[in-house]
Amino acid sequence: MAASAKTIPLESSNAISDWTVVLPRRGKWRRSFLKSKHPEQNQQPWAPTDLEMDLNRESKLMEKIQMCMKKLENSTFYHVLLDQVQSPPVLEAFLRVLGSESTMEMVVYGIGSIESYEPPQLQLSLAMLLKRKFSWIGDIEVFDPILSATESRVLENLGCSVLSVDEQGQRQASKPTLFFMPHCEAELYDNLVQANWRTERLNNIVLFGNSFGTYEEHVSEFRSSTIVDSSRHILAVRKFTHEFAINTVSDDYFGAFHDTSWHFFSIVALAALQFTSKTE
Repeated sequence: MAASAKTIPLESSNAISDWTVVLPRRGKWRRSFLKSKHPEQNQQPWAPTDLEMDLNRESKLMEKIQMCMKKLENSTFYHVLLDQVQSPPVLEAFLRVLGSESTMEMVVYGIGSIESYEPPQLQLSLAMLLKRKFSWIGDIEVFDPILSATESRVLENLGCSVLSVDEQGQRQASKPTLFFMPHCEAELYDNLVQANWRTERLNNIVLFGNSFGTYEEHVSEFRSSTIVDSSRHILAVRKFTHEFAINTVSDDYFGAFHDTSWHFFSIVALAALQFTSKTE
């Protein structure tokens, strides 16, 4: 899918989802993913299963997010990260992805429950602060199947759009796009790379998420077939990946951002990418 899905009407009901809950992990849920050469075939309509409106609950959550943003904005972690983004190698990588475009949209996948857990609150706060800081970050779209109606309304009030379709991480980057995906499952990153397995699309992507280098190290060390199967495209694209690790600075931000990196892809020839794909 080249364009984004429609945003969600919060009054809708009857959510349809193929997510499989296994266990909680820092406010997020494991899930099963579908693989397909045609990403649009995997997309599922989605809406929150709870349609209860609780203005007091929304107000408390909004206050909690705003306090979290203020805390993060005043932290050493945030200022170190801003220095990193504005350093010559990272800023040049962003500008290369932007090309002639004035903005890149941000797609936030797998944020988790922003009401129940601190790591998702910190992750959302960082996304919001980055948009506020840099004029070249455009609209923010968010999706996680565990979002409640309350969380969805708060996200909308913060200026985000909540997707009404589960894209399975398979948004095709027909224009510069920042995928903000800290601590998602390997399958979600792999789906993203697979859906964009073309030179021009990969070159349109900035990914903020789990270190691809760490996935490669785990495969080399453990030789687990499960890890290999869930990260085939991650491993195949590694040779074209420029990765800049995030410094968590303090324990306060370790849970939300440990082992996270900026990823930029630089493919100069389609033939090189096609050759790599044969290793799958």
